[in-house]
Amino acid sequence: MARPMALATLVHPTGYHTASWLHPQANAQASTSIEHYAGIARLAERGLFDLFFVADTPAARTENLTAFSRMPLFMNVFEPLTLLSALSGMTRHIGLGGTASTSFGEPYTMARQFASLDHLSGGRAAWNVVTSANDYAARNFGLDRLPPHAERYARARECVDLVKRLWNSWEDDAFIRDRAAGLFFDPAKQHAVHHEGTHFRLQGALNIARPPQGHPVIIQAGASETGRDFAAQTAEVVFASETSPGDGRRFYTDLKGRMERHNRDPDSLKILAGMPVLVAESAQEAEDMHAELQALIHPEVGVARLSMDLEADLSGLDLDAPVPEERIPQKARFHQAYFDHIVGMIRNERLTLRQLYMRYERGNRTVRGTPTTVADIMEEWFTGGACDGFMLMFNLLPRDLKGFVDSVVPELQRRGLMRENYAGRTLRENLGLFRPPHPAAG
Repeated sequence: MARPMALATLVHPTGYHTASWLHPQANAQASTSIEHYAGIARLAERGLFDLFFVADTPAARTENLTAFSRMPLFMNVFEPLTLLSALSGMTRHIGLGGTASTSFGEPYTMARQFASLDHLSGGRAAWNVVTSANDYAARNFGLDRLPPHAERYARARECVDLVKRLWNSWEDDAFIRDRAAGLFFDPAKQHAVHHEGTHFRLQGALNIARPPQGHPVIIQAGASETGRDFAAQTAEVVFASETSPGDGRRFYTDLKGRMERHNRDPDSLKILAGMPVLVAESAQEAEDMHAELQALIHPEVGVARLSMDLEADLSGLDLDAPVPEERIPQKARFHQAYFDHIVGMIRNERLTLRQLYMRYERGNRTVRGTPTTVADIMEEWFTGGACDGFMLMFNLLPRDLKGFVDSVVPELQRRGLMRENYAGRTLRENLGLFRPPHPAAG
């Protein structure tokens, strides 16, 4: 096998679908149940997934609470690093990735937390670098609103650079624990960081050994021009949100093509196509399962989700009429890909507001069908140069993940697209990413 398909899963407590918590098979206590998360992680590990990923925002919504009470996104969830640290002792192979915002976090704290997770897990940590995308988070950190897009990315670049330098505070063999000489570490192998920049000042060294992976894997998902440039410079895994193989190929070619200016090998970045998946024994059964969840979406929730990603107030509009042009903002401040997708549906398809929220799936359309159908679509994307693998989302957990692991994974293996066993011990080894050498190694 030349290069196995990489698989990750984005885990929301009861599932990716906004109404999943209402389904009778959902665990009502899932969002704060470590047993539930452990079961999901072990199931993904049985399916040889590379990465168990937890998204996050450091905020609860404090407005429009009636709508958010019907779609409790991030309203009662574990802090990601705490959750992943617990899961590190409950799993053996799967990578553990979590979101931490450079807009509010301090480099030293994030470097220490992710280095600790990498040690706890034996080299399976990944950091999803975000600049945050809502003002609820900003208000928790003394700001009225998020800084401008360009300023957030400038801070992110400085933050990531500092975190990497802190991970290199010590050479790999610095902690010699030489009892005969009475030396716990070799003083010559510490490399303190001295930095005075635009956004951060730092003088010191990390108080934990260099992570097993050298650096935990860096994840990024920016779709804007600035986001793509940042990903080409720093990311090792990118989550993409294109909706067709053609668009996927264009994004793949564009992003990999930007890496040369940063002296990076295109193989040092894995692009994972975001793909909600629902598999069943027949195409009709898959459609019925999807329709069952769609029917649970309350109109207030549908409108609120669109308003959030379009960054416009759509409340009070006629559900059975198109969205007026004057309600569409000139540009996005937060999620460019989601914004562009909604605007495209409004202008190109002239959908009513009700049709719009029933169709909208945050940039993706659920791939649904039989195991063969799902495998065919994944193979088309993967072998056609649109991705290096997939960030899979499952509408209802654990039901839909189990269906995928039991039926699609064996089909992908039969086609020679997926491995039969994990390739190594660390996330880097399993993804085929090199371990960064310490700068002092020569």
